[in-house]
Amino acid sequence: MKLGSGRVPDEPEINLVSLIDVVFCLIIFLVVTTTFDHRSALKIVLPTTQSSAEVEAAEPLTILVDADGRFFIGSNEVLKRDATSLREAIARVAGSDRERPVVVRADARADTQALITAMDALGQLGFTRISIATTPEARP
Repeated sequence: MKLGSGRVPDEPEINLVSLIDVVFCLIIFLVVTTTFDHRSALKIVLPTTQSSAEVEAAEPLTILVDADGRFFIGSNEVLKRDATSLREAIARVAGSDRERPVVVRADARADTQALITAMDALGQLGFTRISIATTPEARP
């Protein structure tokens, strides 16, 4: 004999109200914390000129570091490997132009200290536009 209350068993249901609240809070958090472009807030009109002088891009100063740790500025080799000699050679070639871009091309097998010496000499001379040349990885 089957005894029962005659009621249909309750089916479980998912309450979506709390899920919607959480998603809404996440959206508000993302909107508030997103950084906006500050330049878009400034509405300025740039002055005009009648002449159209083009700014010539300066040829970058190239410093090469080979696998043995020798330094080359352009095509000229720096005879001594110390930072003082390198700094003097860079100052002689660059002159007073410290805004000139500098490209450091170091051999992958070169000692890290040679690269750091070149970067340190450039920093002590006041160069700020320094980049290190790399090659992209070969894809199969």
